[in-house]
Amino acid sequence: MNFRVRTKEEPEINLIPFIDVLLVILIFLMLTTTYSKYTEMQLKLPVADVDAQRDRAREVLVSVSADGQYSVNKLGVNGRSVTDLARALQTAAQAGPESVLIIQADANARHQAVISVMEAARRAGLTQITFATLSSPEPGGTP
Repeated sequence: MNFRVRTKEEPEINLIPFIDVLLVILIFLMLTTTYSKYTEMQLKLPVADVDAQRDRAREVLVSVSADGQYSVNKLGVNGRSVTDLARALQTAAQAGPESVLIIQADANARHQAVISVMEAARRAGLTQITFATLSSPEPGGTP
């Protein structure tokens, strides 16, 4: 029989796994935190005359009305076919393939009318296309 007095071992708390978990949480929080917008610099940008900066010679403006009528650079297009529109675009594109096509379509214009303008631009060799819109007066509002 063993009658010796046993010494109690002190329980040990291992801090290594605890530190590992805290570091992982810290890294996760650092990566997912969004920074406040208040720390950004407040800048007042200069105002410039936008019309003076635009290169009017390279622009071709196509307007599409609600009933499907087309006009190229404010001149009406005879006919509604894609070939008629492509001919009008070729004559209006002074800079050739470098011209920029700006499509101004009525909000109630048919989708097919706008697609026809894009197809005519492809046939005329115009690859740079953009759409003109109005900005709303209030955030989230409609013009």
